[in-house]
Amino acid sequence: MPDPDQLNDFLEALETAGSPARNPALREALGWDAPLYEEVKAALVAKGIVVRGRGRSDTVSLVGAEPVAQAYAPAKATRKAKAASNGTHKDKSLETWIWDAACSIRGAKDAPKYKDYILPLIFTKRLCDVFDDEVNRIAAEVGSREKAFRLLWGDHKLVRFYLPLVPEDPELPVWTVIRRLAGGIGEGVTTHMRAIARENPRLQGIIDRVDFNATTHGQRDLDDDRLSNLIEAISTKRLGLSDVEADIIGKSYEYLIRKFAEGSGQSAGEFYTPPEVASIMSKVLQPGPGMEIYDPCCGSGGLLVKCEIAMEESVRGSNSATIAPLKLFGQEYVPETWAMANMNMIIHDLEGQIEIGDTFKKPWFKNSAGKLRKFDRVVANPMWNQDWFTEADYDGDEFDRFPPGAGFPGKSSADWGWVQHMHASINDSGRAAVVLDTGAASRGSGNAGTNKEKTVRQWFVEHDLIESVLYLPENLFYNTTAPGIVLFLNKAKPKERQGKVFLVNASQEFEKGDPKNFIPEAGIKRIADTLIGWQEEDKLSRIVHHAELKKNDYNISPSRYIHTSDAETYRPIAEIVEELNAIEAEARETDRALKEILEKLGI
Repeated sequence: MPDPDQLNDFLEALETAGSPARNPALREALGWDAPLYEEVKAALVAKGIVVRGRGRSDTVSLVGAEPVAQAYAPAKATRKAKAASNGTHKDKSLETWIWDAACSIRGAKDAPKYKDYILPLIFTKRLCDVFDDEVNRIAAEVGSREKAFRLLWGDHKLVRFYLPLVPEDPELPVWTVIRRLAGGIGEGVTTHMRAIARENPRLQGIIDRVDFNATTHGQRDLDDDRLSNLIEAISTKRLGLSDVEADIIGKSYEYLIRKFAEGSGQSAGEFYTPPEVASIMSKVLQPGPGMEIYDPCCGSGGLLVKCEIAMEESVRGSNSATIAPLKLFGQEYVPETWAMANMNMIIHDLEGQIEIGDTFKKPWFKNSAGKLRKFDRVVANPMWNQDWFTEADYDGDEFDRFPPGAGFPGKSSADWGWVQHMHASINDSGRAAVVLDTGAASRGSGNAGTNKEKTVRQWFVEHDLIESVLYLPENLFYNTTAPGIVLFLNKAKPKERQGKVFLVNASQEFEKGDPKNFIPEAGIKRIADTLIGWQEEDKLSRIVHHAELKKNDYNISPSRYIHTSDAETYRPIAEIVEELNAIEAEARETDRALKEILEKLGI
């Protein structure tokens, strides 16, 4: 749900542009991407404050000027008064402000290159402002901030994170220690970040891994002038407990990560899952209070955060006085992304254990017997078609992840290797959701001879572990235009669902966006409700019995069984290309094996 600042920004921009206004021009004036713009517009339409243009008119209009001006007016001060008190011309929405701050270094085009500097600094600003709030709370009890600082110096446990930053004037905000650095700014910021990490073991390796004074061939990676601009931009908004709630700052932080993903190309897949996909996965898994949730390749932690949000939404309005939060666990291989995930957990005010390492070869989470730890729910979006794991990696596994009859899916893609790891990580009543390449649902089916990936897929069908498969729209992901699928596993399928798989072809459930397509809120709800209720609908969803899957050689792709238009007679091109690539890889592997045999025979 958009926050009040975003609603007001939209209305102010519309008033300035004149009503009616064209959507593209209004979105450009706001500086928002398509999903955010459409979400805010939809909220205002639902409240009867604005109305969409009729027919093909790509416009939006105010329903009435006077009611709109009062609809979101703050109770104690006008927006102009608030802006004046903050020393800014306009009280921007937090998401707009946070992106503007990121762009202060060298503009929107280069901002993603500096994400490893920007994210820790914004995170530290939140730490500083929250620490100030805690200092003020203690000062109210002991008489002054000076006494509060002395008390905290002697007992760090009085606060969640102790910051060894004390301004010369104790009445000044703690952030001023960083803001007032003059000369040697990069070195000073690095020193302060490392000091904070030393006092807080949980932050070690997270905020102190970046050297703000680093050079390449004698040239500063981020010179003091640009660093100073960034610090000053971040300083314009307070991020304390009374200024912004954890879910709002968390949502804004995720928005910033998304903006970085837009400019990161192929590398975006290492840390980001589109929020619509994550929302669908988390809603369908229906996590309950206190459950243990695990992501074996967690990226920036977005899927884990979405599971907590889905749980809280599902119990909202219940009579329970306290709701047990989810227990979140994740592992990530890339150090910078691991740090990002930890900051994401903390800034959302969630208790998550995110470990670093190679899950496939050295899974971190084990039980007292040294076996894989079991979880209530498992979510993941692993890198698709990883080709660096060998058959020896599967055969030498010590954790019973790859059962006889399944096991090695072929070297060209580890997709079903990840599925097997996730299956081994859920308890007897557990469920899992994983994003995979579309080819994972069909590669090898219909081909003469055996196919290792199809064999693993067949094993999962015959053991009745696959509950449903969702075919996504194309061009959602930032590192590929391919559509992707979501595979849902359930170790305890209800009796009425046994022997069947529910397929959903949501390839048409999207809106065009820039730079990527997106699934609107109504589409997210429609897809999630359909998957949860197993609701069959023409051109969208079907219940398919195992006998039919067997007849189709264990092809479980929804596009094989559900045609989205009357004219559609061909399979998606992307799916065909994936299958051709798999066949070529198999042929190369067969040729290599045959060559080895012939060499041994001396031929």
